[in-house]
Amino acid sequence: MFKKVLVANRGEIAIRVMRACRELGVQTVAVYSEADKNALFAKYADEAYSIGPAPSSQSYLNGDKIIQVALECGAEGIHPGYGFLSENSKFARKCEEAGIIFIGPSSKSIEQMGSKIAARNTMIAAGVPVVPGTNEAISDSEKAADIADGIGYPVIIKASAGGGGIGMKIVHSRKDFHNALSSIQSVAESAFGDSTVFIEKYVEEPRHIEFQILADKYGNAVYVMERECSIQRRHQKLIEEAPSPVMTPELRKQMGETAVKAAKAIGYENAGTVEFLYSKGDFYFLEVNTRLQVEHTISEMITGIDLAKQQLHIACGEKLPFKQEDISIRGWAIECRLNAEDPLNDFAPSPGKIRRYRSAGGPGIRVDSGVHMGYTISPYYDSMISKLCAWGSDRNEAIDRMQRALYEYVVVGVTTNIPFHKAVLKHPSFREGKLTTHFIEDNNIIEDVKRVVEEDSAKGATLASVLDNKDMKIAAVTAAVGSYVNAAKKQTK
Repeated sequence: MFKKVLVANRGEIAIRVMRACRELGVQTVAVYSEADKNALFAKYADEAYSIGPAPSSQSYLNGDKIIQVALECGAEGIHPGYGFLSENSKFARKCEEAGIIFIGPSSKSIEQMGSKIAARNTMIAAGVPVVPGTNEAISDSEKAADIADGIGYPVIIKASAGGGGIGMKIVHSRKDFHNALSSIQSVAESAFGDSTVFIEKYVEEPRHIEFQILADKYGNAVYVMERECSIQRRHQKLIEEAPSPVMTPELRKQMGETAVKAAKAIGYENAGTVEFLYSKGDFYFLEVNTRLQVEHTISEMITGIDLAKQQLHIACGEKLPFKQEDISIRGWAIECRLNAEDPLNDFAPSPGKIRRYRSAGGPGIRVDSGVHMGYTISPYYDSMISKLCAWGSDRNEAIDRMQRALYEYVVVGVTTNIPFHKAVLKHPSFREGKLTTHFIEDNNIIEDVKRVVEEDSAKGATLASVLDNKDMKIAAVTAAVGSYVNAAKKQTK
């Protein structure tokens, strides 16, 4: 096992990885931007080093600086978390060249899946079902429109280098095609430095279902069950659950084995996720996320497998300690991504200082967070406050517990999407498991959010008032936050 690991990330995912390291007796190193000097994750680590100004391009995306810190402090491995450099094949390769273990897949595997066009072709060759579409880049607008006509509308134009829901547009007719193509090419160039795009048939009434995989260096690979991720806004996930309400044992086996086949087709190692679109009994390969997912938490809750620890074990050259038949589902888990954003203003970010804070607790509740009372949600980074997870013996109990946890959660100082989560969980279609990636629009959820905001105003004021007393400031912060700060081994340098 490693003696020391550098975590090249921030916030809750940095703390999540550090927790796994601490339980394994591994020392941790944090790197932080100037904006994060006093952040919880930097205090939680055994060592912490500044790597630059607030903009991520000058700090968390500065791979050379991060590798330099790892070499100087003697870290044997670098865990990238998710986002930032986690799917950057050049960074993974530089780690390999510097003699540092990149705690994730090889640079070659990341590179193979970094281009969606290349990934499609790899999966077709491996016999994995893909959505009908183009298998090469498109540039000529008229020829592309002809291709779209041949595929049949609606189609979706995608950036080949895209990720995080960025660089996708649904087109319903030829008259809208040219403007949509130009728009996505522009977005792709701006966001990813690569204007390459391709076309796929748009799948009607799609569900987004993904399979967690683990693979070691010896050719062993397993799927750690599935997650339903259909509740999205702008192609970005907001609520996930495991298992999927639509799944049967036969379908799970078929999709799971296909996910493993996809992983083996690229010689995959470590943790990853194979994502599928599911519609009316058919499923299609979407992409491979070559990293630990935000929503890995709920897979851990229903299987008892610590995915972050498994990443560390695999990176150290250990074999998987279990086979597929050893993995089973226990209960149901749901994750709500609590963000500082306004669902009534097109989910616009709401940066600012958290003046009062009390996270949920009680039976079956897990909170992964990097914030606390007095913490400032920065405009430079993702607006996540926490990942709130609820486990139950079945889906109904998991939903009931999540609704209770959302009732308990208090955040004052920034606008949050908590009312959105409440509105979704109380909707009859959600209770019935009738989900698609258009759930928000199809069910007019924003109107329900408005009603929830009105209903919650009195309750919110009552619970928040408990935190008014200055003498209660320490008690108001979650026990986890207090223990993190008290456990800090060193001041940031």
